[in-house]
Amino acid sequence: MSPDDPPVFESLLFPRSADRPAEEVSGDPAFFADLGLDQVVSSLCAGRQQYDLAPFFRTPLHDVAAIRFRQQVMRDLEGRRLREKIRAFAERMTVVRRYLRMIEKLQYRHHRTGWFLEAVRAYCAAVRRLVRDLESADLESRGLRHMRDYLGAYTASGAFTRLEAQSDELKSDLGDVNYCILVRGSHVRVRRYAGEPDYSAEVARTFDKFNHGAAKDYTVKLPPAAGMNPVEARILDCVARLYPELFSRLYEYYRDNAGFADETVVRFDREVQFYLAFLEYIAPLRKAGLAFCYPEVTRRRAPLHVHDGFDLALARKCVAQKATVVCNDLTLDEGERVLVVTGPNQGGKTTFARMFGQLHYLAALGCPVPGRRARLFLFDRIFTHFEREERIQDLRGKLQDDLIRIHHILHRATPDSILILNEIFTSTSLRDALFLSRRVMDEIRRMDLLCVWVTFVDELASGGEKTVSMVSTVVPGHPELRTYRIVRKPADGLAYAVAIAEKYGLTYERLKERIGP
Repeated sequence: MSPDDPPVFESLLFPRSADRPAEEVSGDPAFFADLGLDQVVSSLCAGRQQYDLAPFFRTPLHDVAAIRFRQQVMRDLEGRRLREKIRAFAERMTVVRRYLRMIEKLQYRHHRTGWFLEAVRAYCAAVRRLVRDLESADLESRGLRHMRDYLGAYTASGAFTRLEAQSDELKSDLGDVNYCILVRGSHVRVRRYAGEPDYSAEVARTFDKFNHGAAKDYTVKLPPAAGMNPVEARILDCVARLYPELFSRLYEYYRDNAGFADETVVRFDREVQFYLAFLEYIAPLRKAGLAFCYPEVTRRRAPLHVHDGFDLALARKCVAQKATVVCNDLTLDEGERVLVVTGPNQGGKTTFARMFGQLHYLAALGCPVPGRRARLFLFDRIFTHFEREERIQDLRGKLQDDLIRIHHILHRATPDSILILNEIFTSTSLRDALFLSRRVMDEIRRMDLLCVWVTFVDELASGGEKTVSMVSTVVPGHPELRTYRIVRKPADGLAYAVAIAEKYGLTYERLKERIGP
């Protein structure tokens, strides 16, 4: 590397080349819909389509150091002033891209080269301003400090300074071009300016007397491709022949600087949007009083804990509707692996399971997670098994589908995987559901998997020292009212009773409907 080359900067998202995936993920992981993460990522990417952020949110990290690297960058960007400066840089880069897209649609050569010059000058100004903004910021993260160092060296390099100087010189020289247009009938003649008086100010004063207030705007907004009409293009061709050396320089400039934008700067512009998108997404939730924290991420499966955690996708909807968001805690001590969640239907059990998966996934992205404090497990893969409707195309019943899916999951899972099961084997009898569930539970314990299992089979909650029982609670004295709080306590035996009552229409609401007034 020559002294003129800037220092190497890998990425604002992947501190080492080994952390970056070989190729970007093109579709949502299988568990996204079950955990509500498809809704979260869709909202995160809304309005930022130009950056194609979805692959970043589909790629969890598998290294604790890389996660801490992102957490540090996120902490720096929590500062409002720095975030606004980065957002201003992004807006300037958006203008550069808009110019370049417009150039592709322009028909006339001199029109293209002129707008190309504007795109380069806008790029140089954006980078210069970013350097000043980062130099004035108090940065703690290694990622942003390294980017600041890189930009400082890049803007001091001969390549950048020459591009900047050449662009300014061309802009100045073009600004000095003066010419006259002589129109006689259908003939237009262009020649060099020869000191003729400028009557434009006098004409403006003459017509100013007819101005009696705001007039209707009759101007037509022209699309970029029509920004120069054939007559204007011919006039510009004539001007170029009057100043051949200058327009030759402009064309050479256009030809020689086609790839003017530095790859690292462009990559930074895209990657920093990952952080800005997430911080903007959680801002209204924080404003509503919900807590977020930077979790401790560990490769040990226990002890783990979360205080005041919640389902991110559901909270977003609740805050928008000014509804209450119920937070929950969970703890797994040393030797505990499986959370069995029971209780009445519509009591928040599935939401709790989604929360568990979301927390671990967001932690692996290096993002703040919902909750006041958290210590979470760094997984290799997440597997989910949520209830699905039968599909006639499969030519198999629901029980068979459950068995095939769980077999497929257990075949691919490792001791470092997370498994989330939600109401499986509901299509069979209690006796068969208990038998099948125990067989699956035995395999989960044998593999030592970290698991959350929402079930109506209360007997699974007393499965030995690796199993923790959690129950969705109701309002004391009013069992029909749910608190949506999930607490650590022995199963109370009501879950299956409620399931049977609902299956046969024996709940209070259904009986009331049948009896009538």
